Amino acid sequence: MDVFNCNTDYILEDDRVLLRPLQADDAQHLLHFSLQQPELWKFSLLSAAGESGLSAYINTALEARAAGKEYPFIVFDKQTQTYAGSTRFYDINLPFQTMQLGYTWYGSAYQGTGLNKHCKYLLLHFAFETCKMERIEFRADNDNSRSIAAMKSIGCTVDGVLRANMPKRQGGRRDSIVLSILKQEWFNTVKQSLRNKLQ
Repeated sequence: MDVFNCNTDYILEDDRVLLRPLQADDAQHLLHFSLQQPELWKFSLLSAAGESGLSAYINTALEARAAGKEYPFIVFDKQTQTYAGSTRFYDINLPFQTMQLGYTWYGSAYQGTGLNKHCKYLLLHFAFETCKMERIEFRADNDNSRSIAAMKSIGCTVDGVLRANMPKRQGGRRDSIVLSILKQEWFNTVKQSLRNKLQ
């Protein structure tokens, strides 16, 4: 029996952040980002900007969860007692013990506050130690320097760049950088290094 099940409601939390499954009515908690900060999805193929954009974004995520392909979370910042954004596991491949971690965004007020490192620690701990994954992969637009720096800072290794591998919403195609963390890297170095950064 698989350790991970998309039909199970998982809640991940520490003293700074709580991650719980995204729900349809969470639009009320995230709408102000969609209306006031549309630039959050500049590098994303799927935008949640605007009320209809957010509704479509959430519905797509929930449909993918129902199909067993993705597992979206909403992020709650305990420090400010406010909802901060969203993240998810996707391309879940249980037979291969791999999944991707992405679709991560936070409102501008939460960026650079350490919130992301708390989220990533909880998600990676869950993936490697509860779900028994062997590899967690991350991808980003190769022009998205902020995301790439954030991924490297938590311990990701660059695997390479996929040239022109997906379309951009604005037209043209993007190069996608691929990074990853392997199970042995998590236990040998990444876990402790990331934990130290949470202090």
